[in-house]
Amino acid sequence: MDTSGFMESLNKLLEWISRLAFLNLLWISFSLLGLVIFGFFPATVAMFAVARKWMLGNDEMSIFKTFWTAYKQEFFKSNLLGLMISIVGIILFIDFRFVQLAENSFASILYVPFFIITFIFISMLFYIIPIFVHYDMKLSQVIKNSFFVMIMNPLSTFYMLIGSFGICFVLSYAPPICILYSGNLLALFIMKPATTAFEKINQKSKLILN
Repeated sequence: MDTSGFMESLNKLLEWISRLAFLNLLWISFSLLGLVIFGFFPATVAMFAVARKWMLGNDEMSIFKTFWTAYKQEFFKSNLLGLMISIVGIILFIDFRFVQLAENSFASILYVPFFIITFIFISMLFYIIPIFVHYDMKLSQVIKNSFFVMIMNPLSTFYMLIGSFGICFVLSYAPPICILYSGNLLALFIMKPATTAFEKINQKSKLILN
């Protein structure tokens, strides 16, 4: 048995475990730093910026420096994006409550279009932040292109939906682990297929993302 090879692999594994834990602690800490309301989206964008660097093979960069730079530079823009997402989410929730409380048969028919729109909205969310950190574009372009990328990559979208649900389901049985491993796992899991989707689209030149 190659002991040196085993130890090298073990050290590499422990290194990545510590990196992921550090990233998640940064995400939670900077979300709290912005009182959650103003810190969540900048911290999430910063976390995805680090995950993007890793996906592109740059795993030796300073995690804190990359995180802090993205957090600081995108603070206002990411909060504006978060406001737009939150408004749509609130509207969908109000619509759901309206359909749920309505007693006539016509309102019950609205369940179908409501769930279709909600499904599209959730699917777009998987691409909005990856596009935000991967490309330099206006928010309107980010939202528009998240829809097109979602439509053009149904398998990746399905993979993200199932995988994210699986991660959340497993973590729900071990809440304390969420302090070290929660948002970071989702960021890596979402960023990988998203980056692959971007590369496919760029290669085929079917979508102008700039």
